[in-house]
Amino acid sequence: MFRTIPAASKSDRIANGSVRPAPERRLASAKVNLTLQVRGRRADGYHLIESLVVFADIGDRVEAAPADRLSLTVAGPFAAEVPTGDDNLVLRAARALAAVPGVGRGAELRLHKKLPVAAGLGGGSADAAATLRALIALWQVRIDDQALRALGLGLGADLPVCLAGRPSIVSGIGEVVHPIAALPPVYLVLANPGCRLETVAVYQRLRRSGPEAPLGPLPVAYRDPATLARTLAERGNDLQAPASELVPEIGHALDRLNGAPGCLLAGMSGSGPTCFGLFASPAAASAAARAIGDAEPDWWVRPATVAPVG
Repeated sequence: MFRTIPAASKSDRIANGSVRPAPERRLASAKVNLTLQVRGRRADGYHLIESLVVFADIGDRVEAAPADRLSLTVAGPFAAEVPTGDDNLVLRAARALAAVPGVGRGAELRLHKKLPVAAGLGGGSADAAATLRALIALWQVRIDDQALRALGLGLGADLPVCLAGRPSIVSGIGEVVHPIAALPPVYLVLANPGCRLETVAVYQRLRRSGPEAPLGPLPVAYRDPATLARTLAERGNDLQAPASELVPEIGHALDRLNGAPGCLLAGMSGSGPTCFGLFASPAAASAAARAIGDAEPDWWVRPATVAPVG
């Protein structure tokens, strides 16, 4: 399915006889929150969090080609669920970059939407980050990391870590990103029970019954998957309980993953409803994904790998 979303932009017409640059393509990797603790809330309503974030080798794909104006075409299995108005995050990112003094250009953007929408995988933010990276290359924009992070944060709290694109500890509202020093190969099964879940609704349902014992800082290095699994088990995800109240199928997905041979631990990513299972080998993850997909044919189930660090 294809839909074109036009957007006004300053023209950058290429003179006759000149060669247009080749399109720039980027993978918008699925963002997986392996832990998520809510540390408080600012006066402006934003929640303060601490989260261990990794990026999978699967995701959406973004392509940026030279054009006289900005436009966006969306295709892929989840194209119909992508919002088409002015709040579309890919277009907002492109407009924000084009508005930087001296940049203003056009581009034909194509988004192949392979990740479920409102799934706790940072899809929209990852798409926007990939768009910024593709346009920076296409337009040959010079922008330092600090300015790029600030531009991204203006679009959403998940943008800074998606722009970093590597395993990180995220804190504040998402603006503080500390890359992880060492991480073993991580093999995941991502399972979404065919439901959408808006982040705002989950936070609205979050309840605090009283002060909790403070947790120490997250480790920045992990020797092996078992060590990582122990950290995940100790931390968990504070949004899992309220999300499960809204979407009871989350509990079913966690049961499926925990019951898979070789699963070291199962949890929910971000605000859900996508859940993950952690495995020590790609073979175990692939086998689990096939078995769960066969048992739940209406679910979105994929094996994924997180590249090692260190």
